[in-house]
Amino acid sequence: MQVEKNTVVTLNYSVTDSDGNVVDEGNEPLVYLHGGYDGIFPLLEERLQSKGVGESLTVKLQPEDAFGDYDAELVMIESRSLFPDNIEVGMQFERSTEDGDDDELFTITDIADDKVVVDGNHPLAGMSLVFACTITDVRKATTEELSHGHVHTPDHRHH
Repeated sequence: MQVEKNTVVTLNYSVTDSDGNVVDEGNEPLVYLHGGYDGIFPLLEERLQSKGVGESLTVKLQPEDAFGDYDAELVMIESRSLFPDNIEVGMQFERSTEDGDDDELFTITDIADDKVVVDGNHPLAGMSLVFACTITDVRKATTEELSHGHVHTPDHRHH
């Protein structure tokens, strides 16, 4: 079976930056619903189209094809009094957007005196990534997966 719309695709993969440094070793297979369901980067999904089990490919993703360009406007300095006492650099928190539609994820990048620096960029924003993968399985999606828009595991848990 080939990768096509409404199939569930399983990939063994790894991700490196453009210098070859490992970003994600891919310890667990990536399983996604193919066909525009936003389970994988669109460029990668496009390149996987019509491939079959056992085929491998390597795709270089520019920032705009992956986690976007780095946006300096998403870095803010906030008063330390807005945070709990036990915060540390690297901690992440969600904050509702002004319109209330989505939550934004922020990472604490620095704590100094009475100020905290928070960054709303994805940690990989601005980076070119190299995604190498091998297709290990392709199957038709179930009716339930299609109606939910994502893969379910055999015991019907969301994947």
